[in-house]
Parts: sequence; C-alpha cells; structure tokens
Amino acid sequence: MARWEGDTRGRLERAALELFDEQGYDRTTVAQIARRANLTERSFYRWFSDKREVLFGGDELEERFLAAMDAVPAGTGALPTLLASFAAAPEVLRPRDFLARRAGVIAANPPLRERELIKLVSLSEALTAALVRRGCERRTARLATDAGLAVLRLATERWMVDEETDFAEALRAGAADLRTVITEAAPPNA
Repeated sequence: MARWEGDTRGRLERAALELFDEQGYDRTTVAQIARRANLTERSFYRWFSDKREVLFGGDELEERFLAAMDAVPAGTGALPTLLASFAAAPEVLRPRDFLARRAGVIAANPPLRERELIKLVSLSEALTAALVRRGCERRTARLATDAGLAVLRLATERWMVDEETDFAEALRAGAADLRTVITEAAPPNA
C-alpha cells in the first residue's frame, strides 16, 4: 500500500507544471498529471475541474485581499486601501520559481492567457465592489483598482525575479513608479 504523502493540491500543481514544461500544455492529460503526483484521476477532480484550473484554481488571493481591506481604517483612500491589502499577497503566493514557470506556460498558450485575463477581471470586479462598499464612488473605485492591479503586477514581477526583493518594498517601488507616470502625464496647468 502506498504511503500517504499529503499536500495533494500542491503535488498536483507541481506535477502539472513539470509536465507542461516537459511536453507542453496541450499534450498533457489529467491522467498523466495524476500519475506524476502519485494520485488517481479521481483525486485530481476533487481539487480541480479541469487541467487549466491547476494553473488558476483557488480564490485564496482574492479572499486574502478582501479580508485585508476590511482591516484598513475607514476613511483611507481607495488606492492606499488596495496597496495595504496587496501587502498580504505573500501569505498566499506560490513559491517564486513556481510562479515564474507558471507564467511561462501561460505566455506560451493563448487559451491560458485568455483564462488569466478572465481571472483578472473577476478579481478587479471583486476589489472594485469592496471599495464601493467602503463608501468609494464607483468610478474612483474602478480607476483605483486598475491602477492598483498594475502596481501589483509590477511588484510581483520584481519579487519573482529577485530573491533579495521584499514584496512590501516591491509594492512601494511600484507605487512610486505610478506616481512618476501620473506626474509626467499631468497636462499643463493641471
């Protein structure tokens, strides 16, 4: 009898990513992923609805951001609220090497890029709605969410490529970059 190994979800994610790297996303089957993880297909489907979801499954990041927003003092501006909540990202992010490999698989597959955009829209809508519930006007909430997610993306990219980079510092650097761009873009006499 096989010994129980634990971390089923993580094993499936790692096995899928290895196979996607080795033979490509399209040529990898759920059966191969389960076998590589030393599990059954049935176990796979307990965690994921299909092989795409190995790369996109779970709402931990969204849930963590929304919970962190609740901890931000009332009256805090929309963008500072988002940036404060984004500081909680490392609590649920996968390891840097996993995220870098995942990004490569997604970049090489147009249907996966489409799925990534769908997930991003869903996250954006949830964050915008949370800001509105905090009393922010909808247009302001939407603009802050778009800007905040751009900062988050850049911060995550910085964090992934440099082992020495602290995520909070990467967020501060991204926010500083945004301030620079906004200042440069201001029309004369604004």
